[in-house]
Amino acid sequence: MDNQELLKVAVKAADDKRAEDILALNMQGISLIADYFIICHGNSDKQVQAIAKEMKDKAQELGYDVKRIEGYDEARWVLIDLGDVVAHVFHRDERGYYKLERLWGDAPLEDIHSALNS
Repeated sequence: MDNQELLKVAVKAADDKRAEDILALNMQGISLIADYFIICHGNSDKQVQAIAKEMKDKAQELGYDVKRIEGYDEARWVLIDLGDVVAHVFHRDERGYYKLERLWGDAPLEDIHSALNS
């Protein structure tokens, strides 16, 4: 599978756990860290953890190596490093504070509509 497929798997996993305001930024040519950033949030610590766990589990089921997960226990901002796709799962309160969408405002939004409707 390619990076686009991994992106769709991760977005679908977040949606399956009712993550809110899911968006994907195309970071190609902007960041050396990853090709795509996923940003979403949950409304409670438990939901944030459930979203992060689902993303990790679905990626691993398909043979992707999860490089690292940070912030899981605190559940305020969980980073899931899937290699070329990095997911940021925020608690609702933290997302508004950090505003990653604005920080990376020059990155184009990736169309994730098909992943959310499959």
